[in-house]
Amino acid sequence: MTEEYEYEIGQLIEHRRYGYRGVVVSVDAACQASPEWYEGNLTQPSREQPWCHVLVHGGDHSTYVAQENMREDSGGEQVLHPLVATFFVYFNGGRYTPRKDVSFPRLAP
Repeated sequence: MTEEYEYEIGQLIEHRRYGYRGVVVSVDAACQASPEWYEGNLTQPSREQPWCHVLVHGGDHSTYVAQENMREDSGGEQVLHPLVATFFVYFNGGRYTPRKDVSFPRLAP
């Protein structure tokens, strides 16, 4: 299992395949989604790599993305999502600072 995380909570990302932007709110060492969810995933990247929960810019939903399907978003613009203030204190220098008292809900394995 890969233990090296390329992305951190508060970091802006872009999905390599679908092009949407977002902010990382949680990182798992490996895919924690159910086998049924994983089998329904169109791309099915390896489960044995870091996966991130991402708040999607301009939407009101989150996605669960394999590390290999993300790249850093260097645009530095804030993510517009109704839950940003729930997870982050402020935005500065192209990153969000996470709140200490809140975490993203965990998926059931």
